Amino acid sequence: MSIKLSKQTKVPVIIFAITVMVIMAWRPVLKSKDMKRRNVERIIQSESFYMGKINIKQPLPTKGIDKVGPFLLLHHGGPKEIKAGSKKFRIDPHPHRGFEPVTFIFDGLMEHHDSKGNHGLLDSGDVQWMTAVSGIVHSEGPPETFFKEGGRIEIIQLWVNLPKINKMTDPNYQDIKKEFIPVLEEAEGTIKISVVTGDYKGKKGPAISFTPMTILTVIAEEHTETSFSLPSSWGTLLYLLDGSLIVNDKQTIEKEQMIIFDQTGETFDLKITKKSKLLILSGEPINEPMVSHGPFVMNSVEEINQAIEDYHAGKMGVLTK
Repeated sequence: MSIKLSKQTKVPVIIFAITVMVIMAWRPVLKSKDMKRRNVERIIQSESFYMGKINIKQPLPTKGIDKVGPFLLLHHGGPKEIKAGSKKFRIDPHPHRGFEPVTFIFDGLMEHHDSKGNHGLLDSGDVQWMTAVSGIVHSEGPPETFFKEGGRIEIIQLWVNLPKINKMTDPNYQDIKKEFIPVLEEAEGTIKISVVTGDYKGKKGPAISFTPMTILTVIAEEHTETSFSLPSSWGTLLYLLDGSLIVNDKQTIEKEQMIIFDQTGETFDLKITKKSKLLILSGEPINEPMVSHGPFVMNSVEEINQAIEDYHAGKMGVLTK
C-alpha cells in the first residue's frame, strides 16, 4: 500500500528533513570541538616540608608520577616574610648533572654563584635558567642586603630533563631579567601572561632549552576567564601558587594544587574565582630510560656512578661560597 502526500503535507515533511540534515551535519563539528578539549587527568595536593627555614611545597614528583613531559621536579618555596636583621641562610654549594634547574623569583631577591664563574642577582619577576648538563657546582640564596632590610620571598624551582644526546655538553647559565620576558595582556589587562620560553600567541620567550616547550607565568584577577591551547602530544601541567579557579567548568582548583592534563586535546579553559598566580608548563616528552640519584639525572646507573666519581674528583669545578 502506498501513501500519497498532499502539497500541504509535503511542506512540513521537507522542513523536518532539512532540519534533521542540518543537525546531523553539525554533529561531527560539535564532536570535533569536544575532542580538542584537554581534560584534567589528575589533581595533586602538594606535600610540605622544610628546607632550612623555608617551607617547601612539592607536587612533583609524587606517588606514582616521576615526571610530566620533560618536567621532573617542582618545589614551591614560601611565601615567607623575612624580618629585618634576620640571620642569613642559603643553600650550600652542591652539584648537578644531566638536566636544567630553573628558578622563578616571584618575590624577593636571590643570589647565585657557580663553579663556572657565573654570578647572578635576581629580583622579583626574574628567571634563572641553568643548564647543568656535564656538571656544575652552584649555591644560591638571598643576598646579605635582603636580610638587613627584610622582605618577602617566594620562589619556584623546576627541574627540566634533557635528551641523552645533550646531557654531556658544556654547561650554560641564563640570567633572565623581568623586562626581557614578553607579557600578553587579556581582558583589558586583568590577565597577564608572561612567556618565559617557547612561542605563545605571537610572543617568544627568551629562555633557551634543548627540549621543545612552553612555560608561562600568569597573574589573573578575580572573575576573569581565559583559555590556553598547547600541543596535545606534550605533557602539560598547571600549578596554582595562590588563588582559586575552575578548569573546563568542572574542577575547582585551590592554591598549592597541581593539575596534570591528559593528551586528548589542546585547549583548556579557566575561570578565576579568586585572584590567582599560576605556572603553566608544557613540553615534549623525552622517551628515554631515566635514572635519578640526588642532584644527578642520567640514563643509566653506570652514568650516575660516573657523575658521583667526577664530582668528587673535582671535574665539575669547585665552589667554596
